[in-house]
Amino acid sequence: MPSRRTTARGFALLVLLLVTLTAGASAAPPKKIVFPVLGTVTFSDDFGDARAGGAHQGVDMMAPKRSLALAAEAGKVEFYTHSGSAGCMLYLHGQSGTDYYYIHLNNDKTLKNDNRGKCVAGTAYGKKLKDGAKVVAGQVIGYVGDSGDANGTHAHLHFELHPGRKSAVDPYPWLQKASRLLFAAPRGMPFTLDLRGTVVAVGDDGNLQMKLATVNAWPMRQKQAKLKRRLLVSVPVDAIVQQVPRIGAPGTAVDLSTAKPGQQVDIWTATAPTTLRAQRGDDNMLSASLVSLVVPSGR
Repeated sequence: MPSRRTTARGFALLVLLLVTLTAGASAAPPKKIVFPVLGTVTFSDDFGDARAGGAHQGVDMMAPKRSLALAAEAGKVEFYTHSGSAGCMLYLHGQSGTDYYYIHLNNDKTLKNDNRGKCVAGTAYGKKLKDGAKVVAGQVIGYVGDSGDANGTHAHLHFELHPGRKSAVDPYPWLQKASRLLFAAPRGMPFTLDLRGTVVAVGDDGNLQMKLATVNAWPMRQKQAKLKRRLLVSVPVDAIVQQVPRIGAPGTAVDLSTAKPGQQVDIWTATAPTTLRAQRGDDNMLSASLVSLVVPSGR
């Protein structure tokens, strides 16, 4: 007959095995991450391509120098500042158990390739960001650059995805369906957006669906263009709706129902605190304070 001590030890080992298996099974990336760069980005599925040091372990995302690099999910950051090949690098240890590598971050003090900056907050990493800090999804954690062996090439973010903190997998499928943010700001910070595009439809419940082309975010002074995405904006009864000959010109008050599909529209949102849902532009998470409908020329 086994002793109580042996039985207890066996039970403890079984519990440890079950915990390990459960942790391994749950260590998967979120189905939808936050797109890790704000603004204009071009990329292709170059994971696994041949490189001088071996197969490419990530996806290269071409973007203007000092574009904002965003946290793909909530987690904790770790600075890595001593790599000749990766340059200024950052690890994001996500809550899901996924690690994200942000490589070739900025090391220039100007928009030229001066290499006079260091791998520090405000240059490579987000302003006032500290090594080991906890971050929320969509938070600014770095700036796109060309440090390391990317020196002198087109600025880009080399982005890697490591489920379960293990080997890299192709991040391309996650990037394809990731949530692209309209703006980046600290949570709770008041913001206002200037949304420009064309009318798609007007709902009976007081909202307007638009095809968004350009967004200007204040007071962050962030601009994105050529977005080509649909956005459903709430238009409360106290919002000003007007017809204008051109954007920025004085207008005449009209009813929202006069908006026609394809008509150019400029919407200023009401000031509101920053949330991830507002940053993503989820349906009716943005509320209009001013809707300007541009009268087609010749009318």
